[in-house]
Amino acid sequence: MEDQRISKRDEPAGGGRLAAGLWLAATPIGAAGDVTLRTLDALARADAIAAEDTRTALKLMTLHGVARGGRPMIAYHDHNGEAARPGILARIAAGESVVYVSEAGTPLIADPGFKLAAEAAARGLPVFALPGASALLAALAVAGLPTDRFLFAGFPPPKQAARRAMLAELATVPATLVFYESPRRLAASLADMVSVLGGARGAAVCRELTKKFEETRRGTLADLAAEYAGTEPRGEIVVVVGPPGPAETSEAALDDALRAALREMGVRDAAASVSAALGLPRRRVYARALELAGAS
Repeated sequence: MEDQRISKRDEPAGGGRLAAGLWLAATPIGAAGDVTLRTLDALARADAIAAEDTRTALKLMTLHGVARGGRPMIAYHDHNGEAARPGILARIAAGESVVYVSEAGTPLIADPGFKLAAEAAARGLPVFALPGASALLAALAVAGLPTDRFLFAGFPPPKQAARRAMLAELATVPATLVFYESPRRLAASLADMVSVLGGARGAAVCRELTKKFEETRRGTLADLAAEYAGTEPRGEIVVVVGPPGPAETSEAALDDALRAALREMGVRDAAASVSAALGLPRRRVYARALELAGAS
């Protein structure tokens, strides 16, 4: 019996036009073989192809035997998005299928495709996902850190003051943090993470994921900051930082969480909820909840 969880789209595979809409296609972040069969099929049958880098898209298509066939190849990136977006959306509104591919990885993850997809959705145009490679998910898979709850924080700001301010906002988030970082700023970012998040947190630096020289180094933030101090490694970098331990949750963060919970529930239930969410001892949280409830 066919597994009911697996469905088939009604468009024919390997022939005919692709259904009208914006198709967001993930492309390899390194190994060319990581592209999915469904993405290759969509690229072969789309009416038009939009790409962050048309040269990269054409290279991928050629490598896998997907002919361009005279179809439009539309450049869509940070510098021309405002000008190119209306034309792409007009094609879709007229009943065409447009496959959008980022330079590498999944569109909309640190990628200029967000406004394109958001505006298509706002206009009621069909938007489909062609899932596949993602540096974010690949890094989580190999980092050896908790994955039940994580927050993707994108690229930290290049200036130290702004970077530290961003890290301070994330310091008490009870989740694994994932950052993309430039090789030339990695050492400075790790040093700031030690200062703001604490050097004892578990972390991993993942470099060149799925490529020939893939490397993952694991340790505490202090260990990794010392390893990379004064260096500028090559390649694409993902930094994964484990969640804060119980002692790292500040009193202010605890009070904020308790006040929010006490607006919705009694002292005992609020303490239980916050204790579980922040990983703090229930007795400590309950005592503080009593204090806050009595002061209100």
